[in-house]
Amino acid sequence: MRKVICSICVVLSFLTFVPTIQASVSVSAERAILMDQTTGRVLYEKNAENPTLIASITKIMTAIIAIESGKLNEKVKISDNAILTEGSSIYLKKEDEMNLKDLVYGLMLRSGNDAAVAISEHVGGSLEGFAFLMNEKARWIGMNHSHFDNPHGLDSDTHFSSAYDMALLTKYAMNNPLYKEIFATTSYKANARDYPWLNKNKLLTHLYEYSTGGKTGFTRAAGRTLVSTAEKNGQTLIAVTINAPNDWQDHIQLLEWGFEKFPLRKLQEPTTFPLISAVNQENIIIANITDEVFYPLADEEIQNVQKKNYMLEEPGTYQQIGKRGYYLDGKLITDTTIYQISADENQDESFWNKVGQQLKRISGMNSD
Repeated sequence: MRKVICSICVVLSFLTFVPTIQASVSVSAERAILMDQTTGRVLYEKNAENPTLIASITKIMTAIIAIESGKLNEKVKISDNAILTEGSSIYLKKEDEMNLKDLVYGLMLRSGNDAAVAISEHVGGSLEGFAFLMNEKARWIGMNHSHFDNPHGLDSDTHFSSAYDMALLTKYAMNNPLYKEIFATTSYKANARDYPWLNKNKLLTHLYEYSTGGKTGFTRAAGRTLVSTAEKNGQTLIAVTINAPNDWQDHIQLLEWGFEKFPLRKLQEPTTFPLISAVNQENIIIANITDEVFYPLADEEIQNVQKKNYMLEEPGTYQQIGKRGYYLDGKLITDTTIYQISADENQDESFWNKVGQQLKRISGMNSD
C-alpha cells in the first residue's frame, strides 16, 4: 500500500468582510433540507434526518430503479392489482399497451399510483420483490433513515424516509441523463393516449424560472411533500420539504437563499507546479492539477479555507502522485488529484528546476 508521507498547507488568500453566518430563511415545513447537487454540502436543514411518512416523493426511487433496469422499451402487462390501486392515477386499463418508459413518465408527471404498481410488478416481479430492490438501492446510496414497502408512497408504518435521505436519492438520480430529462419534462404524450400528461409540479411549469424538475406528494397523514431541483449561474441545488403547508413558497425561498448565500466558488484553477519528491528530497517533481475545483461557500467562509497536498511514495495509475485536499475550519470539504508530468511533457524543465531549488529554500511552500 502506498503511504501518504508529505503534506503542505497554504491558506487561500481571499480578502473578504467577515460577518456572522445566520440562516436567514424560514419554512413552513416540519422537515426540510437544502443541498448542493455537485458537492452534497447541506446548506440548510430542519429536522432533516428524522424519518417520517413521505407520500409520493417515494416515486423518485421507483423511477430510478425502473430506468436502471434496462427494460424501458418492454411492453408492460397491466394487472387488476395496478388498475385498482387507490389514489392518484393515470387510469390504466387491461388493454393498454404501454412500454415501461411511458409508465415512468406517467409515474413522475401525473404521480400515477397505478403506474407505480405496474412498474413494480414488471421490474421486480411483485410488489414485495420491487420493495426489496428499493431497500437494496437505498442501502447502497446511504439512505440510513429509510425503509420502503411500496412503490407509490401510500401510508404505511414501515414505509418512511427523511428529508436528508430524499436529497441523497435525488442527488444520485440526477446523475442519470434520462431521469434528469423526465424530471424536467412539463408534458408528455404516450402512444396509448390521445392527450398529453401535464406535470403537476407548479414550480417547474410556471412558478419558478430556475426550476429543473421536481416531484410532488400528498397524503393526509404525511401532509404535502415536495422534492425540487433548480439551476442558476451553473449551480444546481436540491430542496426537500415534508409536511409543508406552503411548500411552493418554501422551495422558492430556500433555493433563492441558497443561490445568494452559498454560490459556487472556484478554489482551484488548472495549474503546473514543482513539488519536492516524497521519496528523495533532492529531486523535484513537476506536477499538475488538471481540473477546476468549485465549492459552495458563504462570503465569510472563504478566508477559512486551507489546502494541503498529500503525496504518494510512487506514482499510481495515470501518473497520479497524490491528492490536494481543501479544508474549511479544519474539516475536509473536497479534493482533487495531483498528476506527475513526464519529462517528455515538460517543455521547460530547466525553468522548473530553478523554481524547485527556490522551493527547497522557502520551507516547503508551494509555488502556485
